[in-house]
Amino acid sequence: MIEDVFDKFHEECGVFGLFGHEEAATLTQLGLFALQHRGQEACGIVSTDGEDFFEHRANGLVADVLNPHALKKLHGTAAIGHTRYSTAGKNTIKEVQPFSVTCQHGKVAVCHNGNLPFADARRRELERDGAIFSSTSDTETILHGIARVHGGSALDAIREVVRGTEGAFSLLFLTPTAMIAVRDPRGFRPLVLGKYQDAWCVASETCAFDLIDAEYLREIAPGEMLVVTMDGVESSFPFEEKKHAVCTFEHVYFSRPDSIIFGKSVNESRHKMGKQLAVEHAVEADIVVPVPDSGVAAAIGYSAQSGINYRQAIIRNHYVGRTFIEPSQSIRSFGVRLKLNPIKDLIEGRRVILVDDSIVRGTTSKKIVQMVRDAGASEVHMRISCPPTAHSCYYGVDTPHRKDLIASRMSVKETCEYIGADSLGYLSLDGMLKAVGLDETESCTACWTGKYPTLIAESKAA
Repeated sequence: MIEDVFDKFHEECGVFGLFGHEEAATLTQLGLFALQHRGQEACGIVSTDGEDFFEHRANGLVADVLNPHALKKLHGTAAIGHTRYSTAGKNTIKEVQPFSVTCQHGKVAVCHNGNLPFADARRRELERDGAIFSSTSDTETILHGIARVHGGSALDAIREVVRGTEGAFSLLFLTPTAMIAVRDPRGFRPLVLGKYQDAWCVASETCAFDLIDAEYLREIAPGEMLVVTMDGVESSFPFEEKKHAVCTFEHVYFSRPDSIIFGKSVNESRHKMGKQLAVEHAVEADIVVPVPDSGVAAAIGYSAQSGINYRQAIIRNHYVGRTFIEPSQSIRSFGVRLKLNPIKDLIEGRRVILVDDSIVRGTTSKKIVQMVRDAGASEVHMRISCPPTAHSCYYGVDTPHRKDLIASRMSVKETCEYIGADSLGYLSLDGMLKAVGLDETESCTACWTGKYPTLIAESKAA
């Protein structure tokens, strides 16, 4: 794998669950297919017929892993599923979710989008107490906690364990008789509720509902616990109330533009980011060009505000996997060229504004700028639709160590010189939050400001 081709914050994970339909597993597979952008390493489904669990999980893409042959084995009217990018733990079959166990409370399965910063310490405590782990995932500590709760039902045990869990989490649990959705009290990661015919469904993003023609009902609130049974949906708030800290990067990059996240249209947010970017960082130019695909909506907004023509002058190859054979280093910019290629007749002789969502290490931006220059651009101006990303994330996003983030060690001027642009402009924090319609007091902006909403375990913060 050539790291530069994927010089972005990596996706977290995606969850989808459905309760009350005879084709629960198939509908869950479709939901996961819509959430594939949130993780391409592995996926899985656990279903139930009211008594037994049926499960299938493997490394690979949804269409390959959850194929018709696999779906035939996933019986029942309820299912939960997960598509994974490893933000914590290793990337082996043992790490693939949903996880399931049989314990004193019966059968319980769980899948998770987020990160538990103190899971390593909790794991060591459990191991000293005799626990045996089958994976390195932080999610498994939740199941061990449930199995150790004395007395009560599975629902009682889940409630007790999640109340004592710190971190960022949108969780889906499945028992033979219920599906339980839980969102952490700060609301870091998104989670939404929908209805498909007479069945209830839960997903990381609303785009999963669109694919199966389900109705989007509402966002599951921070700190809310939803229990879905044959009797309907029961809502409770078992957590102590905490200051909200929703992940603004969901609107900048992670979520699909056709989703509604935190009650707001992602596409509209990105369009407004681009318009505000044009206000804050105007420059004389001939064309506005997005770095596909995440820069498209912001580039359209920049063009609309500035009056400069929008052109899709860079084409993306959508069929690049995560691994490929690298030829000799004498082939210049091979990694970027494999994924992106300029349309020379649109670029040659023109002053180009490149719009992208973020700069992480800077290596890819440097190669894209050079690629556009090689295509004949007379000037190249880089515009970024969020502030400089200078801090790592510990809430379910796989980010480089801080020392590898270019904004943590270079000024904007130095970064501009490094990537070889004629000018570089980042959207301000206030401008970004205004575009999304969020206030800094209810958002997590740690990757830009270094102000973390929670304590971070020492091993994570190093």
